[in-house]
Amino acid sequence: MKSQARTARWAAVASVAIALGLHTSGLLPSRLPELARMPLAASVGGPFELTAHDGKRFSSASLAGKPFALFFGFTQCPDICPTTLLEMSNHLTRLGDKARDLHVIFVTVDPERDTPQHLAAYLKNFDPRIVGLTGSDTEIAAAAKGWNAHHQKLPESDGTTTIVHSAHVYLMDADNRLAATLNFQEPEALQLAKLKALLAGRSAN
Repeated sequence: MKSQARTARWAAVASVAIALGLHTSGLLPSRLPELARMPLAASVGGPFELTAHDGKRFSSASLAGKPFALFFGFTQCPDICPTTLLEMSNHLTRLGDKARDLHVIFVTVDPERDTPQHLAAYLKNFDPRIVGLTGSDTEIAAAAKGWNAHHQKLPESDGTTTIVHSAHVYLMDADNRLAATLNFQEPEALQLAKLKALLAGRSAN
């Protein structure tokens, strides 16, 4: 069945992420402060310039000195992406006034289908403060590489395509360093605690 095949593909992606380093998987929160100080963890991120869902160019330079959460996905993702965006919307609501200091960025890995207009329509289902970004294939590939965000387009049995991709949210502190990650399998209470720690300038463990 398609759902079983998709589950197997996500499991394979998770295995690759583990093999490449749990510092970006969100599965070892107790070690995040230690891992964030490691050279590989420090290399997560990098400058990018993409197009926002309002059609304007968006530069990572605008995030300098600000904590932010960044997630790679695509609008036709059937489960993990909408779940993650809904969770982030819930977190922004629960954070109350503190949410004004948190920037949430959703970068598509499917720029061919996810135009600014399509992103704008899709994001109406979630908190309006979430910014969707798209761009050319080259721009998206460069941004994903800078964040060690893995993605691969795969054919479905019905002739359509899907994309398997890294499924964690990067939490970057005001110094543009990886503070923690969120994993969609974590309890929302744990995710919220990490976000509160990020905004308080503490290690999000």
